[in-house]
Amino acid sequence: MLDLQKDYDAQYVEIEGTVEHIVYTNEETGYTVCDIAIGEAELYTIVGIMPYLAEGEIIKALGNWQVHQNFGKQFRVEYYEKKLPSTTQAIYRYLASKTVKGIGAVTARRIVDKFGEDTFDVLEHHPDWLAQISGISEKKAKEIGENFKTQFGIRSVMMFCREFFGPMISVRIYQKWGVSAIDMIKQDPYILCEEIHGISFAKADAVAKSLNIPNNSPGRIKSGIKYFINLNGIQNGHCYIPYTKLIPAVSQLLKVEEAEIETNINALRDKSEIVFVETNSGTRIYLKKYYNAETYITKKLINIDRLCPKIQLSDLDRFILRIEETEDIAYEAMQRKAIISAVNSGVMILTGGPGTGKTTIIKAVMQILGDLSYNIVLCAPTGRAAKRMSEATQCEAKTIHRLLEMEYSKENEPVFRRDEHNLLEEDVVIVDEASMVDIFLLESLLRAMKPAARLILIGDSDQLPSVGAGNVLNDLIESSVFSTVKLKEIFRQARESLIITNAHLINSGEYPDIETKSSDFFFMPRDDAEIAQTVAQLCKVRLPKAYKVSPTEDIQVITPSHKGAAGTAIMNATLQNVLNPAQKGKNQKNVRDVIFREGDKIMQIRNNYDIEWTKNNGLKGVGIFNGDIGVIKNINQAEETVEVDFDDKTVIYDFTQLDELEHAYAITIHKSQGSEYPIVIIPAYNYSPKLLTRNLLYTAVTRAQKMVIIVGSGNVIFGMVDNNRKALRYTGLKAWLQRAFEE
Repeated sequence: MLDLQKDYDAQYVEIEGTVEHIVYTNEETGYTVCDIAIGEAELYTIVGIMPYLAEGEIIKALGNWQVHQNFGKQFRVEYYEKKLPSTTQAIYRYLASKTVKGIGAVTARRIVDKFGEDTFDVLEHHPDWLAQISGISEKKAKEIGENFKTQFGIRSVMMFCREFFGPMISVRIYQKWGVSAIDMIKQDPYILCEEIHGISFAKADAVAKSLNIPNNSPGRIKSGIKYFINLNGIQNGHCYIPYTKLIPAVSQLLKVEEAEIETNINALRDKSEIVFVETNSGTRIYLKKYYNAETYITKKLINIDRLCPKIQLSDLDRFILRIEETEDIAYEAMQRKAIISAVNSGVMILTGGPGTGKTTIIKAVMQILGDLSYNIVLCAPTGRAAKRMSEATQCEAKTIHRLLEMEYSKENEPVFRRDEHNLLEEDVVIVDEASMVDIFLLESLLRAMKPAARLILIGDSDQLPSVGAGNVLNDLIESSVFSTVKLKEIFRQARESLIITNAHLINSGEYPDIETKSSDFFFMPRDDAEIAQTVAQLCKVRLPKAYKVSPTEDIQVITPSHKGAAGTAIMNATLQNVLNPAQKGKNQKNVRDVIFREGDKIMQIRNNYDIEWTKNNGLKGVGIFNGDIGVIKNINQAEETVEVDFDDKTVIYDFTQLDELEHAYAITIHKSQGSEYPIVIIPAYNYSPKLLTRNLLYTAVTRAQKMVIIVGSGNVIFGMVDNNRKALRYTGLKAWLQRAFEE
């Protein structure tokens, strides 16, 4: 028998016992809470990823003893394996617990009485023998056998994978391929990184090495080529890689000869897994999905623009005049041009910086098209951008994902219910913050649009490009194929804001005014080592005292990077310590070496369209989106849940979902895209020139509604203005559009 007290003090221990009671299990994730009996000792609670566990099973588990503040001593499982019950009584108990579909207590007794200790062998290898038992047909016998194999297939997969993957990934592998998973992995381990979300090429490569697969095997090289192209799409925004750059890069990555890379690239082309595109500047290598996205976008946009029904200019003039009289405004020449262009084009792009009147134009366009009985929908790439669009236009705006009715597949991949087989009803789709739209999101939107619908894209082409692949807005503008209006004039009221005037100075390559102490733009010179504490004091004392603002609701720190002297890692730790320190009675939960605490400001970091929320008025719904910011109101250790308030919505997360949350006292400038905040604080510290760029600073400044405070080095600010470096993105959309238009 185990010495539990000795094990309790150990760092990493092994236990073995019989499952007596399943307290809770999540069928999707495999997270389970159960009581086990260890030898003759009392029951102990164990928790962790243990899918398909059943009462009566004997399990061996590796993990740690912990003390739960409500439930006392528990064992948190890192890895586990099942052992089949061996005695007839234990076998009966296992089957009677209804673990195997189709077998209840009565049927279990009949099976065990018939086959005794050979029961499991019969279930696995001779299920047809079950038909000898009263009440079991041949069909039911087959179903019972298949279900039994399912129960123990996951055991085999987890045992095979445990050296490389945690339980959660092993569950995904089993859910994808079932009992054939091990054979498939042995045949081609690189299928793991190509088809299972969360498995890298490096992990698949480690599995391959354990199976003694040669370094220069065709399967490894082909997978490495596809991995490299896709990685550059994810990390660098490239849609293709030039042939001359791909060969040496993959050769260096895989440590194989370039000749072997060339051979396997040609093999991938022959199987249509990659696409060669010949241009005057050389050969471009696309993964099929990137090629399909760019070419589909090209075809659909050209068709939409061509099929758009025209409206008489005289009619438009009357509509515009009526709005001017009703609203007591007079549109200037470029605004009038933009309105006419948006109303009369199948595809129209409206771009311009802050204070140039984009919202004014969209309101006019919506009124005219609405009067003409067009069905209009407003959308944006993120939840916060959609919310801001709703506030500006006084009309509902959705995320593009919500508009397309996105769901998650069993493999945790996004799928859209709206597509070419289930088109949107709307005649006009207006997209705000279009600079954030990548090629795959635009492709999905276009697939769902009616052929004769209108598409209006609004954005600031000088802001950061999309996080995902492509450079959509700039490619569309630079192609010169579609009607584009760029607004440059700053209107009188906007000119009174130093935020807006400085933003335009930055964008034009001029230094911002950091000397004037205006009411909305301030610069506080500090050394790098002083920035974090200065920002903390601004948030905790100075700004709340001077302006009666909330540190969590009204102030947002946005910084160039996660790393560095004032990156999000240091800033969030500093601000949490100052604004929400640990104290008695305040619950907290440690996740990924980060402490989440009641009162913390947090951000949702991916779209979750299934999670439920409740509004203050009792209204219920689903969906919290990437970029939504909230506050942790309660951490319930007993129920293992976290309650978060997002404005007027309350969401309950279980502990297994906390990888969707990050602290949001400070966020990166990239994460702030599409959002606006009353007060923005920007640390200006010495860091990599690759990140300290003009458009990054411009994007940061334009996130503020009422006030910008830059804390740090003036030289860093000026250096960012001087650094007009824009990361090169290999995209073909501009060329495809120009070629299609000419043809």
